[in-house]
Amino acid sequence: MAQNIYDNPGFFAGYSRLPRQVRGLDGAPEWPAIQALLPALTGKRVADLGCGFGWTSRWMQAQGAVSVLGLDLSQRMIARAKADTAEPAIEYRIADLETLELPAAAFDLVYSALTFHYVEDFRGLTRMIHKALVPGGDLVFTAEHPIFMAAAHPHWITDEDGRKTWPLNGYSLEGERRTDWFAKGVLKYHRTLSTTLNTLIDAGFELRRVEEFAPTREQIEQLPELAEELERPMMLLVSARKRETR
Repeated sequence: MAQNIYDNPGFFAGYSRLPRQVRGLDGAPEWPAIQALLPALTGKRVADLGCGFGWTSRWMQAQGAVSVLGLDLSQRMIARAKADTAEPAIEYRIADLETLELPAAAFDLVYSALTFHYVEDFRGLTRMIHKALVPGGDLVFTAEHPIFMAAAHPHWITDEDGRKTWPLNGYSLEGERRTDWFAKGVLKYHRTLSTTLNTLIDAGFELRRVEEFAPTREQIEQLPELAEELERPMMLLVSARKRETR
């Protein structure tokens, strides 16, 4: 079973104060870049893995999705999502992505935001998602960039020129990473970029777009603290498609 840090009261309280949780999708600088990766949603059946408070699930239903299944390991997240959602086309369930089994060919789109780096068995997850998608179905996800999470102690340091620098070490040593973020010992799993992409290809996906998120000049003008995100990629955005059967 995956670590359920989001039901830790201290973690949940801190997490709930993040701008992206207070303001929803408008508080996520990467959201415009994600939208560019998404297919048209009219008439689509969607699974939102790691749905959190349900911000994206509700947005997808408003964009025309006929059904959205939001899944999250956290009881607190699911309770909040249910409380904030009135649309009958959206269903929320508690689920562990390490053991999740979705029905075959049941979805046109599987989406996940900043969740896959908590999953140890990424290979098993991608193969399950592949089976759950219809031929030509889409997988769009974001995860912490491997450059961001590889270091044993990821945090800004100052180099000899006084410039903020992000440490990079142990990049090729894949596996567990534990960091202190709202709580001690938050467990994540580091994979190299090549492992992430090749796992998708091996599962039967066709890569459509890969982005290493960086804020735009306009975003930095509106929120100057985003400028530090130009120093290293914090987030990986991927769009892939299940190959059509011939």
